[in-house]
Amino acid sequence: MKIICIGRNYLDHAREMDNDVPEEPVFFMKPDSALVTGNRPFPYPGFSDMVHHELEVVIRIGRPGRSIGEGSAGQHFSEIGLGVDFTARDLQKEMKSRGLPWEIAKSFDDSAPVSRFLPVSEFSDIHHLSFRLDLNGKTVQNGNTSLMIFSFERIIAYVSRFITLKKGDLLFTGTPAGVGPVAAGDRLEAFLEGEKMMDFRVK
Repeated sequence: MKIICIGRNYLDHAREMDNDVPEEPVFFMKPDSALVTGNRPFPYPGFSDMVHHELEVVIRIGRPGRSIGEGSAGQHFSEIGLGVDFTARDLQKEMKSRGLPWEIAKSFDDSAPVSRFLPVSEFSDIHHLSFRLDLNGKTVQNGNTSLMIFSFERIIAYVSRFITLKKGDLLFTGTPAGVGPVAAGDRLEAFLEGEKMMDFRVK
């Protein structure tokens, strides 16, 4: 099982991070040790003083494929959920300033909490899904998949040019604006179309 994450896929987030808007999907990967399920607490890592939340819609690959065409990409997933891409922002900034890869800021253990998954068939239009993150009862991120720069299908087609997608792989599809820090004791609640999908704490 692979965790593949798309960066800079919402214009407002690219702007808040002072990044260029990509012309093609930008992706990186997390190891399976990053995965957290079942609303287990997120353990704040000792190597960072600035861990940020990034809420994202996540799709789970149900049919393997390589060099998948955009027109048929929808046949390769049938489940959708939410995930938080925790980012050690201080380490990321340091690595970027030195021109170095920044996996240590994104791919550390427990950095990818994921909700349960729902069938795509439950939604009338997955390209117009609202989702949000509440931090200690206050909404900090609000997004809609209609605002994605690259659609689910475009992401699958692009990533599968380079990496074979296998059943069970997870694709984090990008975060909207509003990313920010978390601290021990914080409570995070994530909603998809108004339905609570995640409810966990930082420890």
